[in-house]
Amino acid sequence: MLDYLYDGTFDGFLTCVHEHYYRENAGGIFHKENYQPNLLGGYADIKTDEKKSQTVYQAIKDKISRSDVERVYRVFLSSAPEKEIKLLRYIILGFKNGAKIRSLHGNPIVFDVQQIEKKVTFEVCRLSGLVRFTAIRGGAVLYSAIDPDHDVCELLAGHFCDRFKNDPFIIHDKGRSKALIANGGEWYITEFSPKSLPELNDDEVKYRKMWKKYFDAIAIKERINPTLQRRCMPARYWKNMPEMNIGGLHT
Repeated sequence: MLDYLYDGTFDGFLTCVHEHYYRENAGGIFHKENYQPNLLGGYADIKTDEKKSQTVYQAIKDKISRSDVERVYRVFLSSAPEKEIKLLRYIILGFKNGAKIRSLHGNPIVFDVQQIEKKVTFEVCRLSGLVRFTAIRGGAVLYSAIDPDHDVCELLAGHFCDRFKNDPFIIHDKGRSKALIANGGEWYITEFSPKSLPELNDDEVKYRKMWKKYFDAIAIKERINPTLQRRCMPARYWKNMPEMNIGGLHT
């Protein structure tokens, strides 16, 4: 068995799945930039092939289910360790069992993938309620910075495009240096740096100060529950929330 190295893209991963079936069984699948050579075995640098990728994509859709195509993609967007080999095992099992794989909850291969998917889905749900936008000077564009555990910008697109049908906006994943750019219901993902962004709209700064003052004023000291607050709105999200940050965008 060989370790397969790929470029980190979904097409690259699916190409590795194709090679597992038509070249040699994969002992592991690794992003080439993070690979630590295995002294007990060899490796192959797999070049992304869109035709092979599409073949595997269609096979998952036809032989397992459309829902499992979506599940595989959501898990691929996770930051879970060894996600690639876990997905490969899931796909292999799916080709043997078809759509009923989703009912095999006691199978450790299925359980692993289900748990990762739940974490990704939960973060998307949480961010859908916690993302805060600020107006870039002039008020023409709404901007939000996030630091998610998983690569979820794309999964947030539908919710926020529906919410802001007529307002252009940017959701910036600072840790991954990428962003969801949307306008009029259309969107794309691109590399992104906030350095060229202007400072906040003057009205936005006033709004932040007013919100913080209101937030402090309505608090009932006897009912403050830090544990519950962190459970509903974890502290790691606070730095990107306007009501918690009176400063500018470049933090």
